[in-house]
Amino acid sequence: MKTLLWQHLPCNDEESRQLAAALNLHPTVARLLCLRGLGDPEMAQRFLEPSLDHLYDPFLLADLTKAVERIERAIAQKERIAIHGDYDVDGITSTVILRRALEMLGGEVVHFIPERLRDGYGLQGAAIERLHAEGVHLIISVDCGIRGTDAALRARELGVDLIITDHHEPDGALPPALAVINPKRHDCAYPDKNLAGVGVALKLVQALCQRADRAKWLPAFVKVAAIGTLADVVPLVGENRVIAKLGLGSLSRGRHTVGLRALLECAGLHGKTIDSYQVSFMLAPRVNAAGRMSTPDIATRLLLATEEAALDAARALAQQLNEENLRRQQEEADLVAHAKKAIETDPAIGAHNVLVVGGDGWHRGVIGIAASKLVDTYHRPAIVLSIDGDVAHGSCRSIPDFDMLAALERCADVFLRFGGHKQAAGLTMEAARVPEFRARINAYANAVLEPDQLRPRLRIDGALNLRHITPAFVAGLNGVAPFGCGNPRPVFHAMPVEIVDGPRPLKERHLKMTFRQDGRSFRAIAWRAAERAAFLTEHRAGVNLAFSLEQNEYQGDVYLELSVADVKSLSDVE
Repeated sequence: MKTLLWQHLPCNDEESRQLAAALNLHPTVARLLCLRGLGDPEMAQRFLEPSLDHLYDPFLLADLTKAVERIERAIAQKERIAIHGDYDVDGITSTVILRRALEMLGGEVVHFIPERLRDGYGLQGAAIERLHAEGVHLIISVDCGIRGTDAALRARELGVDLIITDHHEPDGALPPALAVINPKRHDCAYPDKNLAGVGVALKLVQALCQRADRAKWLPAFVKVAAIGTLADVVPLVGENRVIAKLGLGSLSRGRHTVGLRALLECAGLHGKTIDSYQVSFMLAPRVNAAGRMSTPDIATRLLLATEEAALDAARALAQQLNEENLRRQQEEADLVAHAKKAIETDPAIGAHNVLVVGGDGWHRGVIGIAASKLVDTYHRPAIVLSIDGDVAHGSCRSIPDFDMLAALERCADVFLRFGGHKQAAGLTMEAARVPEFRARINAYANAVLEPDQLRPRLRIDGALNLRHITPAFVAGLNGVAPFGCGNPRPVFHAMPVEIVDGPRPLKERHLKMTFRQDGRSFRAIAWRAAERAAFLTEHRAGVNLAFSLEQNEYQGDVYLELSVADVKSLSDVE
């Protein structure tokens, strides 16, 4: 845990007071809503109590009507339909909900998810040819395809109808498919541009359910869509919030298909209240591990399992995911250690605003996670490359102030292919051009980034005395959840706070202690903060504390704990 620059967020106190009075909210909860641009009581109420009625009409999406009519015709005529997915959680959950929906509507459906190392990323002509040879007349892509022009042309040559559903940024021209459903299309007036790939797939499912008078099916699909939405780190506002909040509620309450139940059991979450953290760090990594380390079809088959007779087989698949995830963790730790060593010992790599680091044979399944770890450690955009002979495959992650996709577009001629988002992207290039790429992307970064933008900041939502942490406040705070991108977990500060127990080491990397202020005491954990034990011991009598609230469950008991974001001395206040 490194000391951060504290950024106290300004708030209109009068607006906050009026919102608290209008909706009978705890003042601090009202403040949080105002900080998130929800000072209007009606908007705040919709945010706090989302419902399926808040989902937009799916037919507002460009090309959706054309797609639905073609799918309905394929179902009626018993044509073979293929879902072409992607190997991450977003792509797998998209595949699962669309295949299940089409089968429930009577369709003859198969699915294809590319394997990372064998098939590469995205919609490829080879996959179109393979599916055509299997008698497929209609292919629907999910979470991929928006830049798949060559694949769309191949489908047209073979007489296969192609429907693309995606949420990645389009290129200049759309692929020549029968229908292209993507809210980010420049000519699409759909009001919510932030859907994950599974969110776009869910809109197609929603439309099909509406047309078939099967709206009662939608909550079950929303539950699975919540996993993909939370895993893909899209902003948890608008429709994403509806999906995430309602889906988490369904995940917590049950009943589940045998596949989902087996996954929850394997993660130790069956029967527990499930929040965004548990999806992001316990469920999603297991689903992702299949695509990273072996075949994504393990996770797909698991989530498609619905028959009670398949429970033992589902549990075996879930255990396989568990083992793949453990293997992924070890591979990732080794790769991150090598990357950090290169950054800290080689000025040609580490002395730049954008970290471009790579190695021969680095596992392509974990380079994305490694890039995220490097961003967390150095607070700089990071690109991790797996070099395989003459070709380098890269995964890119960024900081809020740096548009990674725009940066890659400035270097477009260097790549064999690339694509993604502002904060996360992927690329393939000739290995010989890596030094040139490093120089060019850093020249761009130097022009657009100020030194201050590379300083890690801690956003502070407001002051919160420990004695004000009451059951009513905690209930109000839970109403603002789920937390994630676009709705960050609130960070509060309190001072002076004394340390009445500890700090004591936890697994050699973390510290646990007990804080007290005005007669109220709370247990706390400072993650990855072992090196700050001496500072905390020296300032036991009083510190300035930045923290989040965590609600934990142990053997059926629910208790509150503070998660320490940062600690400063009482004299060190910005």
